[in-house]
Amino acid sequence: MRLRTPRTVPERPAPGAELIVADGVRLTVGGRELLAGADLCLRAGEVLALLGPNGAGKSTLLSVLAGDTAPTAGEVRLLGRPPTAHPSVELARHRALLPQSSELSFPFPAGEVVRMGRAPWAGTTAEAEDAAAVAAAMAATECSAFAERPFTSLSGGERARVALARVLAQRTPLLLLDEPTAALDLRHQELVLRVARERAAAGDGVVVVLHDLSLAAAYADRVALLAAGATVATGPVAEVLRAPLLSEVYGHPVEVLPHPRTGVPLVLPDRGRGAPRGPGVSRPHTRVPTVRGHRSVD
Repeated sequence: MRLRTPRTVPERPAPGAELIVADGVRLTVGGRELLAGADLCLRAGEVLALLGPNGAGKSTLLSVLAGDTAPTAGEVRLLGRPPTAHPSVELARHRALLPQSSELSFPFPAGEVVRMGRAPWAGTTAEAEDAAAVAAAMAATECSAFAERPFTSLSGGERARVALARVLAQRTPLLLLDEPTAALDLRHQELVLRVARERAAAGDGVVVVLHDLSLAAAYADRVALLAAGATVATGPVAEVLRAPLLSEVYGHPVEVLPHPRTGVPLVLPDRGRGAPRGPGVSRPHTRVPTVRGHRSVD
């Protein structure tokens, strides 16, 4: 009997290597411009938070970065190549995507849902890590206690944690997380972002869509601020999360204060300055003098 040769396991990117780059990305669907010039760069070993008001294009940009949606113009490079240049299985070994919601029609046990994240490694030498990867991912997200329960019986927060565990079990060098804290309580919001930081410390790169600006300030290395489908500013947290810019983009006055113990920026609505002023900028026109995406020099 002829033995099957294990498929190739890609090498891990070097520390600081460019994992994903978006350069002038535009997307028009049905005559509507969803992305109007988005730029960013993520390097191995960092967490990049995508921020912006509802409708700014954060989830759309994440879909383009993942290779699930092709841009109308501009360029995305995943490990130096367009996502579409990677065969689908190879793409799944390079990046893992957590969508906003995860639904299943069949009542698979939670542990089996997490194990689905190991599918890209079937037939490779990495297949030997399946059991350990699943166990570690479930422990990191505190899902082990309900591993045998049907996914359909879980609460919204439990489902969100199982979905994240599936992504972690995939063990790719690039994680794309779309609002991973949306359905979670305070404890588990912190847990998710700590896991993201741990993955970055281990050499992976994480792009995470967040609405909580203070949470982003506490855990991200850099942020990309979007409005009306375009990148308004990218750079270190302290340079981008400034009250005048945020007030304009979000259409509501905000205060940015240093945490009294850590000094990390805290972003709070300024409730003493009246009602919201409207939906924010209709088209980004303010650019702060910060490090700009892949044009930065680290």
